[in-house]
Amino acid sequence: MSTANDELEGKHGVQSLEVGMSILRAMATGRRSMMLKDIALAAGMPASKAHRYLVSLIRSGLVEQDRLTSRYDLGPFALNLGLVALDRIDRIRLGLAAITDLRDETNETVSLTVWSDAGPVVVRWERPRRLITVNVVTGTHLSLLRSAGGRVFAAWLPERQSETLLRRELETGKAPAGVTTYEEARALLAKVREEGLAIITDDDYFARGVEAAAAPVFNFKNEITMAIAIVGVEGSMDLAPDGPTLTALRRTAQELSRRLGATLEQG
Repeated sequence: MSTANDELEGKHGVQSLEVGMSILRAMATGRRSMMLKDIALAAGMPASKAHRYLVSLIRSGLVEQDRLTSRYDLGPFALNLGLVALDRIDRIRLGLAAITDLRDETNETVSLTVWSDAGPVVVRWERPRRLITVNVVTGTHLSLLRSAGGRVFAAWLPERQSETLLRRELETGKAPAGVTTYEEARALLAKVREEGLAIITDDDYFARGVEAAAAPVFNFKNEITMAIAIVGVEGSMDLAPDGPTLTALRRTAQELSRRLGATLEQG
């Protein structure tokens, strides 16, 4: 038979568990083994309190301590939990939910792109609730240099994965105006990395009268795994760097990256 205390605990959770999780979170964001004082500082509690919790976390296998250095790190059970969680992640399902929310927030066409042997390919798009829209065909293979999603992949993939396709686009005259050499293409992609996303307007886009912006999504290895793009009729979108459209795009890509386990700090 449940009591009032049981019901209260069910509503408010277990405080000691939440404190323990704050310690684990501090250790995870530290990215390396830590001294007790650093863990306490990051978790916002006295060292004596942090130590008591660390003793229990060590017993559970969530934390381990190096006897030589006295530094603490995540233990074998924590690592096992992480591997199980990663194995259960369905990146496409999470990506589809993310672009749907972004479509609702911006009322723009939003697409999700992944990498294939033939280059970036659109796996899903969401249409906004407006009369004039841009249709993105699922299964379309994108240009590396004349699409926002393509530029994002070419910018963050290891060069060996994109070089052949890049050179092919240059040789067949499919590069944007002013880009005629491989070195110029790499310089363009370096600027994309510097800005944190790709924006294409005017005649650089592979389809006339269209503009787009795309941001990278990273996985737990901090490798690009998907690209999210917002696509609209030329002149219809607010593409100001700090405007609501690009702000929403960046935030969505960053949040999805974190869901996939990425630890990169994106601008």
